[in-house]
This record gives sequence, structure tokens and C-alpha cells, in this order.
Amino acid sequence: MKTILDTITEHKRMEVLKRKRRKPLKELFQKPHYMREPLDVISAFNKGLPSVIAEFKRKSPSRGALLKGEVDPVTVVNGYKNGGAVCASILTDRDFFGGSFRDLERVKLAVPDMPLLRKDFMIDEYQLHEAKAYGADVILLIASILERHEVKTLATLAASIGLTVLLEVHTKGELEKWDPAIGMVGVNNRNLKDFSVDINRSLDIVEHMPSEAIRISESGLSDSRDILTLYKAGFHGFLMGEHFMVSDNPSGALRGLMNQLKG
Repeated sequence: MKTILDTITEHKRMEVLKRKRRKPLKELFQKPHYMREPLDVISAFNKGLPSVIAEFKRKSPSRGALLKGEVDPVTVVNGYKNGGAVCASILTDRDFFGGSFRDLERVKLAVPDMPLLRKDFMIDEYQLHEAKAYGADVILLIASILERHEVKTLATLAASIGLTVLLEVHTKGELEKWDPAIGMVGVNNRNLKDFSVDINRSLDIVEHMPSEAIRISESGLSDSRDILTLYKAGFHGFLMGEHFMVSDNPSGALRGLMNQLKG
């Protein structure tokens, strides 16, 4: 049975082919952001406190539109930075998540000292060059849509151009695709077949995750007690988006969460 992830991946292959024709690599190499040294997100993690990667996204396949009216990503990410997030995740998938390269580029120009994760479905080396050209410091590789050799190839290229890799897994078996070029490993708590969320997915996998990597729990997180439970189990960071984006004040929601975690 085809899942939403299958549908998105098929669509992405066609999308990338079109973008390659519209903007060849030589144009990406000439963009100002491509010339800079990406930020080191690994050192940003606070080993003494749960760290948050705060996400900006307009919609998702599971919940539809998240925002109440038009929201400026620059304002949101500035608020995230001031609220204590160590990194911001910016969706660049347009058709399924309402994202854009313009969001990523504008945020990097406005908040240059904030590490940015390009959140998208990465299947081609071209997309890594795009990520750097538009201001990303980190890229996401989803283990379930890539073969082991593809993960290695993409991770090696990312490292060679200064990008940090976050490898997302859904099962313990997918950890076999990890490569030493990967600095962060995340467990997605969301079942992409039925969209159910269970933090036990993270708890079941954490002891099998590579000790060299920063360990991230992703999706369905909102309760500070769950985050502290996961932190004590061995996770360093938490990728959160919907909890903030459905709030009237995303940065305020982040600050409130951080205060709870400190308390």
C-alpha cells in the first residue's frame, strides 16, 4: 500500500529534475551563501539541558494548514533564537508543506548566526548544493527513502561542503544506514502510514543509536515531561514544530517550554 511518504518521494524526483533544468549547478555555486562556511550546529547543543530545534512550517499532510493568517518566518526564527533554540528547521517543500527556498534564504540573511536545517526530502546530490546555496547549515536525510549506499554518498558530499547531516530513522533496523560522516541521528515518533505518534518509538531505539552522534527525538512533542523523560534516556535535542506553529505566539510557546525544562 502506497504511503504519503511514497507519494511525496515520487513527486520529489520529478520536482528535482525540473529544478536542475531551470537552475544548473554553476548558478548555485555563484550564490553568496554557497561561498560562506556553514555554521557548526553540533557545538551549539547544550549538554547540560535539553536543546530544541524549532521548526517553521505552514502546513503538513497530517494536519493541513497550521498558521493563523500570514506569518513572517524571519520574525518567528528571530523569536526562536531569542527564546533559546539551538537551530531552526525551515521547510522548503512547497506542495506538501507550503515551504520555499525564499523562506530559507530570507531567514539566513536576517539571522546569519542561527544554524538552519533545510527540512525536505533529499534524494539527489543536487539538493545538497541547493541547501548550501540558499543558506542551510544542516540537511535532513530520511533513511526510509534512501538505500544505504545513497545515505553514504549524500552524507559524504554534505561533509565535503561543510553541511552537517541529520539522519532520520523510524526503526532500529534503519540505524544500519548510519555512516561516520553523519553528525546527528533523529528518531521520528510519527508513523507515516497512519500519522499516529508514540514517543516510545524514540525510547525503544535510543540505546541502539551511535554514541558518536547527537541524538534527536522528532515529532509529536509538546509536553515538557515527555521531553525530560527522553532527555534522561539519552537524547540531546528535540525537533519541534507544530506545537509552536499552532500557537498565537510561536516564540512565546518556545520560551514557555524552555522555562519549564529549566524549572
